[in-house]
Amino acid sequence: MPDNGVGTPREQVLEAAARLFTSKGFAATSTREIAEAVGIRQASLYYHFAGKDEILAALLSMTVRPTQMVVEEIVGVVPPERVETALFLLALVDIDTLARVPHNIGVLYQLPDVVSATNLDYASFRHAHGQLTEAYADLGSRLASRHGVTVPPPALGPMLIQQVEGVITLRADGHIVDRTRAMEIAAGCLRLCGCTQSEVDGASQRAAALQEQTSLGARGA
Repeated sequence: MPDNGVGTPREQVLEAAARLFTSKGFAATSTREIAEAVGIRQASLYYHFAGKDEILAALLSMTVRPTQMVVEEIVGVVPPERVETALFLLALVDIDTLARVPHNIGVLYQLPDVVSATNLDYASFRHAHGQLTEAYADLGSRLASRHGVTVPPPALGPMLIQQVEGVITLRADGHIVDRTRAMEIAAGCLRLCGCTQSEVDGASQRAAALQEQTSLGARGA
């Protein structure tokens, strides 16, 4: 593997694949092209990945695993009675993850040639995405019930995560998801659960403070 000073060999393969998949499409990109973009032989690529499908799975994981892995930490640092703060903080971390992943790779699982492929194994990504959706559903339903909003958790979870994943569309349209935009999106999650503007303002201030005071602060924009 060449040492171009940008990440590990595995990271170099992922970066090249992300750029090619998002610009050319998954089906139209070959492992040979990925290897050439990195500056290695095709055979060397298989030292790190079994094939193109495994590369795609690794890229998709990057869009959800960082947030899914800190759900317990978020719940742990926020008092139970401040569920609106926990939901706001979860949304902020998730937004930051999607705003930072290279080449807007969150768009990959929305691409027609990926959606229509029946031979791809997304088990790990779907599991992580499902767990994250459940976290949104749990926090959101607790908050919604406080305000008399009767959306059931199986529907509320996807509604909330889709609100956050609007970041993918914003990036695809050329918009920069800065701190102000991130706060607006997170606030939208609370409004879906029936929160007043006063509650949104309080939650945003507390969530921002918690980001600064904990390890979650490294994920804040």
